[in-house]
Amino acid sequence: MDSRIMDVLKDRVLELGPTPAAVSPYKNFKLTRDEDGIAWLLFDRADASANTLSSDVMEEFNQIVDALESERPAGLVIRSAKTSGFIAGADVNEFRGASDPAAVEAEIGRAHAVIDRLEALKVPRVAVIHGFCLGGGLEVALACDTRVAIDDARFGFPEVMLGLHPGLGGTVRFTHLVSPVEAMTMMLTGKTIDARKAKSLGLVDAVTHERHIRSAVKDAVFGRLKPHRQGALARLMNVGFVRGLLASRMRKEVRKSARRDHYPAPYALVDLWERHGGDRAAMLRAEKTSFAKLMVTPTAQNLIRVFFLREEMKKLADGTNTVKHVHVIGAGAMGGDIAAWCARQGLRVTLADMKPEPIAGAIKRASELFGKIIRKKTEVRDALDRLIPDMDGEGVRNADLIIEAVPEKLDLKQKVYAGLEPRIKAGAILATNTSSIPLQDLRTTLKSPQRLLGLHFFNPVSRLQLVEVISHDQADADALAMARAFVGAIDRLPLPVKSSPGFLVNRALTPYMLEAMVMLDEKIDKTVIDAAAEKFGMPMGPIELADQVGLDICLAVGDMLRAKLDSTLPPAPEWLREKVSKGELGRKTGKGFYEWKDGKAVKVKTAIQPMPEMTDRLILPMSNVCVACLREGIVDNADVVDGAMIFGTGYAPFRGGPLNYARARGPQNVVSALEALAAKFGDRFKPDAGWATFT
Repeated sequence: MDSRIMDVLKDRVLELGPTPAAVSPYKNFKLTRDEDGIAWLLFDRADASANTLSSDVMEEFNQIVDALESERPAGLVIRSAKTSGFIAGADVNEFRGASDPAAVEAEIGRAHAVIDRLEALKVPRVAVIHGFCLGGGLEVALACDTRVAIDDARFGFPEVMLGLHPGLGGTVRFTHLVSPVEAMTMMLTGKTIDARKAKSLGLVDAVTHERHIRSAVKDAVFGRLKPHRQGALARLMNVGFVRGLLASRMRKEVRKSARRDHYPAPYALVDLWERHGGDRAAMLRAEKTSFAKLMVTPTAQNLIRVFFLREEMKKLADGTNTVKHVHVIGAGAMGGDIAAWCARQGLRVTLADMKPEPIAGAIKRASELFGKIIRKKTEVRDALDRLIPDMDGEGVRNADLIIEAVPEKLDLKQKVYAGLEPRIKAGAILATNTSSIPLQDLRTTLKSPQRLLGLHFFNPVSRLQLVEVISHDQADADALAMARAFVGAIDRLPLPVKSSPGFLVNRALTPYMLEAMVMLDEKIDKTVIDAAAEKFGMPMGPIELADQVGLDICLAVGDMLRAKLDSTLPPAPEWLREKVSKGELGRKTGKGFYEWKDGKAVKVKTAIQPMPEMTDRLILPMSNVCVACLREGIVDNADVVDGAMIFGTGYAPFRGGPLNYARARGPQNVVSALEALAAKFGDRFKPDAGWATFT
């Protein structure tokens, strides 16, 4: 929402209110009354850029409800004075370190009581919503009679992403307002919806523009806007036997993406609704207990940690983005997708390649991606207009950033640089998307090596948030800062990392995937190997991941790391080289270890269960490499290492990252397990010296 509109709104409400002496002296709220006797409560948290519900805020909110109960205005309007949105949810800072479910339940009970009192006020209550309305913010809105949305509003319950479910009455009020199936789906997935979708569900009673808000509020307060009521079919879904059938289906869907022992929150939510969904009062009570039990689980505490890791990594992108034009060289799977993502984020992008076919394929993939992630057709068109085919490579002359994304061959990349360097404008950055080649090798033929740095994206670009920003000892500091700001501007998380073979993420992933190749040589079925990793919590096993990345890239990275860094790594099997030579490269060719159809691996389930030792063989080397990278100074922050592995590889988020997992398991336990594996399988499992100082 335009900040000028909010300024006008605040001024207008204050002008229509009582004398200045009568304005409520609250820290986080402004309470006024207009000429129609309607009270306007503006939420403007004093110490934050977004409104969140802390214990202090809820205490002040309770005082305001006291005043409203005695003053009895004609109606109450709740809205935000923040331009960013209504309410972003609870203050997650207050969730960190929770260990006593009784204390959590007592605290959440106090907040519950405030929302219950808001719902019980004997005046019409209207929530006016712009921007985001999430979690606890949506629960505040649900305690109102009517919800009016500006057309830019977004609604959702993201608590499941933190290992929780709604805890301020949302599980009850939402399932008794709209279709319980729709409500439960939103809470189980954490997905957001726009204002129009919210209106079609019945979550919102009116969608309008800012200039019509005052009329909509008066209609709501004085009965001309009828609030949504749950229909007969939706009410039937809350009946016992129907609820039981639906709950069984919901659990089946949840099992497709989450195990109960890894992510208990969605199962707890289904259990809560199944047991108590027909009794509002009982469900409100049970919700508090269920929420408190989830809060103290390792899953919730680790996912809350991941939330803050993301915020910490966002800060690494501080600074003003000056990149407006990106030129990408290489329209293959990575280059094309990098170009598409940059165009999606509003940048002008020129895409070059030696042949027109890869560019045409990249444009087609971009069109498909935009169709999935962009709501308005005009915005899809605009994004495609920003993605410009450039067979002649003329875009390099005006680009602020050139990203080289050609195959992982040193001589090929250096040949590309030789043709580029004379045409690059002053101040432009030359970045390589190399996944493993040290920049010290790449820079040797450049006249201005200081302008070279690495921007290593991860596949798929549209889903994995990490970008490694790779420096070397001659890199320009201003160029690195400019690159980090660019990464933040395209809604990605930068990881500053020093140039070294494999950098951080691929160096940690390589032993994971090579060990899987060794297991294949031991005649262990590929689905069992993948199951061992998935049972630990990885989003996919190492065999499927190798197919996803590309077997040619895996082979090149493995060979390079073994040659330059770690001679104890097992050599790639000859049969893997044969698969690559035959063009069986994985997902991008439709066949690798698995057959791939419609972008998914075709798997045959097996009843064989993986042994715990298999999991340690795959997982512990990742923690070992992360400790080594810390010791060597490749990265300098253990928390950021965990964030990088989660956001770059999908490493089991509920475990908090490979170093956090080692910390929780016990460093000495991990070292002992590695020593046992080394004694049985060889020096590739030898614990790194960094464990001696790891805490």
